[in-house]
Amino acid sequence: MGKWRSGFVFGNPTRLLRSASHFHRFSRFPSPSNISPIFFSKSSFSSKKTTMAERTPHSHSSARRGQSHRGNRSVEGKKIWVKVDHGNKSPQTVNTPQQRQSSPGRKEGDGESLRALRPFDICRSGGVDTVRLKASLLELNREKRKELVRSACMSQCHNLRSGMILLKNHLSHEDQVKIIRTCQKLGIGIGGFYQPSYNDGAKLHLQMMCLGKNWDPEAKYVDVRPVDGAKPPEIPEVFQKLVKGAIQASHDFLLRQNKHINVEDELPNMSPDLCIINFYNENGRLGLHQDRDESPQSIAKGLPVVSFSVGNSAEFLYGVERDVDKAEKVVLESGDVLIFGGKSRMIFHGVSTIQANTTPKLLVEETKLRPGRLNLTFRQY
Repeated sequence: MGKWRSGFVFGNPTRLLRSASHFHRFSRFPSPSNISPIFFSKSSFSSKKTTMAERTPHSHSSARRGQSHRGNRSVEGKKIWVKVDHGNKSPQTVNTPQQRQSSPGRKEGDGESLRALRPFDICRSGGVDTVRLKASLLELNREKRKELVRSACMSQCHNLRSGMILLKNHLSHEDQVKIIRTCQKLGIGIGGFYQPSYNDGAKLHLQMMCLGKNWDPEAKYVDVRPVDGAKPPEIPEVFQKLVKGAIQASHDFLLRQNKHINVEDELPNMSPDLCIINFYNENGRLGLHQDRDESPQSIAKGLPVVSFSVGNSAEFLYGVERDVDKAEKVVLESGDVLIFGGKSRMIFHGVSTIQANTTPKLLVEETKLRPGRLNLTFRQY
């Protein structure tokens, strides 16, 4: 057998294993890395073989469950205590991800619904499973300088067509941080983000959450969400103020262009009572459609839709027809606000592409926003 050095006690005490790799080959345990070696000489052990009746039946069963145990072995009338600790937690103590609190109307047993309702966090948790390189100090300083220049400049306004105004860089960095953190907090609670679908099983390529009133692809506007009976959270006051400020900025822009214009005819004022929040990952998209599920009175008055863009840039399509080839395109960047109402209230619009890695680095560093685009559209029902 050669000269014995150090080994591990396992099963029959007369069997000695010369190395960790030798132990790994013969044992049923997942890894020998956490087991302490015990040093004995060859002469320290009796040559008597143990029978199955002499072995501790609990030792192997508990080891298979990944629990720590102690086993005693008789060697020349003495007991040797061997502590085996695999570093694994028992099933009863394994930490599970925080689950969203069940809503009263949730349907039990619906597998598809349960999968669609798993909590979705728009921000990275920062756990051990997250691999992300931290931005260098040089990159952060560069982003801070860009943000200072951007804040010093006035929001650039563009009149895309009658009743359709684009406010470039309207949302400040601080506003975007507030939006992300508020949406994250609401999104993991009751009535938070989920992946909506149609009755035929087709799913939208996004995560959605509604505020004020629920919107469903099939049921349209309802007080409770059909998929789980959840009631939507209310629109936070900070969002109300941002919407009011964006509409006022649009009116000021129109008056600068034409002092004699009636801004209420061009772009009516409104007080939002509902908001649809969509989070697109970098493969997300949304086909051309019209926002026509609001009340007939709201649509007849041309009350506008106010859209906030945060995160990655998106190629936004719009046109009078539901034809991608004839649609016009504009890139919406983080901090942009798009408003369409009046004569453009029933415009066809959609998102064709999400441009990866275009979120401002300073925003990602501060909020841990996931790669993707956060879009909030406010309306008055």
